[in-house]
Amino acid sequence: MAVTHTAADATAATTMTNAVADIEQETPEIEKERQLAGVGAGAGTVANGKKKPHDHALASILGPAFVAAVAYVDPGNVAANITSGARYGYLLVWVLVLANAMSVLIQYQSAKLGIVTNKSLPELLGERMSDAGRFMFFMQAEVIAIATDLAEVIGGAIALNLLFGFPLFIGGLVIGAISTVMLWFQGGKTQTTFERIIIVMLLIITFGFIAGLFVAPPNPGEVVKGMIPRFQGADSVLMAASILGATVMPHAIYLHSTLVNDHYAGGEKPSIKTQLRGSKIDVAWALLLAGTVNLAMLVLAANSLHGMSGTDSIDGAQRAIAQVLGPVIGTIFSIGLLASSLSSTSVGTYAGSEIMHGLLHVNAPMWACRVVTLVPALIVLWFAKDPTQALVIGQVVLSIGIPFAVIPLMRYTHNKELMGKWADGTVKHVIFMIVVALIVALNVLLIVLTLMGRA
Repeated sequence: MAVTHTAADATAATTMTNAVADIEQETPEIEKERQLAGVGAGAGTVANGKKKPHDHALASILGPAFVAAVAYVDPGNVAANITSGARYGYLLVWVLVLANAMSVLIQYQSAKLGIVTNKSLPELLGERMSDAGRFMFFMQAEVIAIATDLAEVIGGAIALNLLFGFPLFIGGLVIGAISTVMLWFQGGKTQTTFERIIIVMLLIITFGFIAGLFVAPPNPGEVVKGMIPRFQGADSVLMAASILGATVMPHAIYLHSTLVNDHYAGGEKPSIKTQLRGSKIDVAWALLLAGTVNLAMLVLAANSLHGMSGTDSIDGAQRAIAQVLGPVIGTIFSIGLLASSLSSTSVGTYAGSEIMHGLLHVNAPMWACRVVTLVPALIVLWFAKDPTQALVIGQVVLSIGIPFAVIPLMRYTHNKELMGKWADGTVKHVIFMIVVALIVALNVLLIVLTLMGRA
């Protein structure tokens, strides 16, 4: 077991480190602007020029990436990873590692944009669009938010059904109520409390989805072999496209550029250089944890469920896990699924609120944003005969929003007028372009194949 995690995690960590290896230097022009605005390095110093302890405490910067990271361990990811492992064994381990590495780069870029400009991606988009353009962009983003919440609420309803026998509709109401309470802590002086709640949820998710590996440890050699890029037929290519194509979540990109500034609500910010350095650590650790969870799910399914029928749905996979590994592990898995739903649906609503604020300049109450995305999910739970199929459709709709998030992010982080000397260099920009092109192409492929009935 220890060998398995060492090999896979070390590879993932190395890939992540390479993805964010370039360390930027503070520029006098931007630093001067940030001082005049009362933020940045100037805000982290006192009158005598000595830096406050906060400016040196990288630990105080950690948190935003962990909130964004829950998007990578939502019920949609659970379904994809379990299905991949059950169908193809360890074959697509390398896809998860690659997907996680790309996620690290993109999430860091979002954080960097927010730190340097002191604005979120939705705000920057709103400043550069006409009124009609802002409204149309918001509408597509809101549809994506609804599709995102669909997966989160359905996953939570299934978890409550498995744990307590709740009808799916009632389970959806419970998920909506609890997530709304969690959102009371978002913003202002309680922002750090909200981040800590999400981090605790992320740890519960980790335990819930890794516990099975302690009962049935995988073959380390097979895991290492799964790091070799290869396929087995056209269906495995499609599965890889599904994993890669659904990796980047639009709302996580929009939100991360907000989180890095909300993190200091009511307090003083360290210098840009310190924030960026801390963000690298924050993103690397958060996505390493999320990547480990995803890898654990795939490996668990590959080791215990490979070849079993009925594992193409979340509830079917849970019952198979309980049958093979025992009811205790099955229950722990359900608890992890519940934590996944609660944390991801809360973060999704948070993102929707920030998108509305940035694009429409409207500060809607958080409960109103919660209702807007929750109602469609409840309607699906009431009428849909197969909630898992609705979840799949929601993931496809979500894929449509990927280009609207990653392409502007790629452009803005390379814009010297916007980023100054913090703008991406040519090499990094080309790498980012390749990553964006790959993600967009895979999402388009996934959409086309789904519409053709092959996904």
